[in-house]
This record gives sequence, C-alpha cells and structure tokens, in this order.
Amino acid sequence: MKKLLIALLPLALSGCIASVAETVVTTPFKVAGKAVDVATTSQAEADRNRGRKMRKAEEKARRDAHRN
Repeated sequence: MKKLLIALLPLALSGCIASVAETVVTTPFKVAGKAVDVATTSQAEADRNRGRKMRKAEEKARRDAHRN
C-alpha cells in the first residue's frame, strides 16, 4: 500500500505544481489589468460621477434658496 502511495505521489504533486505555475504566470497580468482599471475611468463611471455632482449642486442650490 505504501509503495502505491509513493508511486502516485508524483502524479498528485504534478497537478499542484501545474496549478502553482499557472498562478505564477497569470498573476502579473491580473495585477497589471487591475492597475489599468483603477487608473482609468470608464464612460459609465464618468457619467455616474457627473450626475452625482449635478444632483449635489442642485441640492445645495435648493438649500441656499430656502435660507434666503
């Protein structure tokens, strides 16, 4: 039984090694992609931010109008 386990051990570890190798190879690409995503603003994000800014300005104008 021990001999069978010892014989199968390299097969079991090869999958683990392949998984680690895949992670090591793909990680830099994932990190670079995330950095680009953080550094840039999509059109949808820009539109959402512009709308939020306009709503806040309108709210401030309403509050200022009620004070006077």
